[in-house]
Amino acid sequence: MGEKTPPDFQSVKLCQLPTIPKVEEAVREKIALSINPDLELKLSLAQPFDFVYERYSLWSYSAMEYAQKMGIPGILEVNAPLILEQKKHRGLVNREQAEAVARRVFQAATVIIAVSREIKDYVSQYVTDNHKIQVIPNGVNPQRFSSNLSRTNTPSSDRFTVGFVGSLKPWHGLPVLIDGFARFYRNHPHTHLLIVGDGTERDRLEPEIELKNLESAVYLTGVVPPETVPLWLAQMDVAVAPYPQSEDFYFSPLKVYEYMAAGLPVVASKIGQLTEIIDDGVNGLLLPPGDGTALATALEQLWRSPSLRYCLGDLAREKILQHHTWERVVEKILFFANQQQRQITEVNR
Repeated sequence: MGEKTPPDFQSVKLCQLPTIPKVEEAVREKIALSINPDLELKLSLAQPFDFVYERYSLWSYSAMEYAQKMGIPGILEVNAPLILEQKKHRGLVNREQAEAVARRVFQAATVIIAVSREIKDYVSQYVTDNHKIQVIPNGVNPQRFSSNLSRTNTPSSDRFTVGFVGSLKPWHGLPVLIDGFARFYRNHPHTHLLIVGDGTERDRLEPEIELKNLESAVYLTGVVPPETVPLWLAQMDVAVAPYPQSEDFYFSPLKVYEYMAAGLPVVASKIGQLTEIIDDGVNGLLLPPGDGTALATALEQLWRSPSLRYCLGDLAREKILQHHTWERVVEKILFFANQQQRQITEVNR
């Protein structure tokens, strides 16, 4: 949770876990692993529970083992192949220990929620029973993006802002975004690119923006409070998710769900789960990954047709309301929790 409680959790009873100090990686790993007994003790003191739900973290196993000991469902959400991610982007000292923890926690969980098919494939190499792995993509709270936050005027080609929201990481395809927008901007010098967020790629982006003479057209907000994201989305006419080509694209991108919930036409790479949530030409546009020229062409198409922008955005929000709200996600999770509880009860009779 961090030090500040999110607004959505104000009415929820919280139990703060120890903060892991920012020390060298080998020491951090040992400290994180050593917290497991404390976590199990906190769970024991706070019981009873109907089930335990945990988001998989690299060094944690005690919550799922606690649920197993208590005879209640332990549900583990997996958002990423953390071992591979940690090794590639942040550094991993004791991979063997991380692999052991993964096997331990995945085996202890009664249900594993994978946010994408690719994550399911990753987890399956650690478990003996693949039936325990269920794919439930991420969702969004559409009320945060209600109609009163939408653009107040009818879509118009006179004012056109292309937008991106994210943490500016290498896997977000930001060089492609700058390239595609620059190509589009040559013919439409009164348009703008709004990049909401901050991250390691900013230092690479700013020289590229200057090199392409886009300083007056591109605005980088830097870090923004999460609760202001709907307001930033309301400033956009088109939202983009230009992910590069990747053999292991495993994301269930929250940004795309938020774009769609905001009623924005989305231009995204034709890759991974994006092909499942976006129907090309119906509620968004899909492009070959890493193709700046294709991105520029899509922006041109949307700039020329305000009615197309409106139709794509309207159907995008409709798909979210029908299939991808957090309420729908919770319904599915509770279904599996109840199913597992019935099975546990039958076994214990």
